[in-house]
Amino acid sequence: MRLPGQGYLGLVIMFIGEILMLAQIEPIYTWFTPIQWTGYILFLDALLARWRGESFILDHTREFLLMLLVSNIGWFLFEAYNLHLRNWEYVNMPENLLPQVIGMFWAFATIFPGILLTSEAIDALGGFQSAKFKPVNIPQWIHILLIISGALFCIVPVLVPAEIAKYLFAFVWVGYVFLLDPINYRLGMNSLLRDLERGSIQKLLSLFLSGLICGILWEFWNYWANAKWVYTVPYLNRFKIFEMPLYGFLGFLPFAVECFVIWQLALCLVKHRNRKA
Repeated sequence: MRLPGQGYLGLVIMFIGEILMLAQIEPIYTWFTPIQWTGYILFLDALLARWRGESFILDHTREFLLMLLVSNIGWFLFEAYNLHLRNWEYVNMPENLLPQVIGMFWAFATIFPGILLTSEAIDALGGFQSAKFKPVNIPQWIHILLIISGALFCIVPVLVPAEIAKYLFAFVWVGYVFLLDPINYRLGMNSLLRDLERGSIQKLLSLFLSGLICGILWEFWNYWANAKWVYTVPYLNRFKIFEMPLYGFLGFLPFAVECFVIWQLALCLVKHRNRKA
């Protein structure tokens, strides 16, 4: 199968990055994870261009750049939570502040594109198209209940003492889904609640699978990198695959959905601003 040029560039980046990482050549060895994600995103974009006839990076460049920015904002939000919850920490970071900051912004920028383009690739292949059922009516009180629950899930972990908060990170991983998806629904954006009303969970399942795929890739590439994150989860921390406790991979499923709802809200805000301009 012939690919657009960015696909071959992505494969070359990943292949050379793997070799130089194994040889522990800097700065590849330190920043191995974002390098691999950059190659992976380019490869995904080429696949989507091949399957759908348009490239997200080349044909929707402004939107792609916005996604890089939103990805940074979204992940720094979770980093802010982690200052209190202390569920992970970074090791072997460069002592010089400038390369450390550049590397972190680069790494964080790849998170949303990695997850959302993987989900789009699954959709383009027709994944979970049969996951349909009779349309249902979701009453407004369910929307309100989800928003209230999501707000509590997002707020409570930062209000309780750190000794308790470190056990509550699962609330954060689902809180923004409950909070933002009903809001996206009301704003007319893509919404999983709207999909449910139409009798489909295709996008939900493709996001779950995307989260699992990306979670495995994250932990695999992170394991071999010099600069990496390690987990300090206070329970069931002994059974690990790479640096992640085994049960922790389940967290990537709602996290992928979280990326989706945050991105939809960001798109809505930008479109609203453009309309006003």
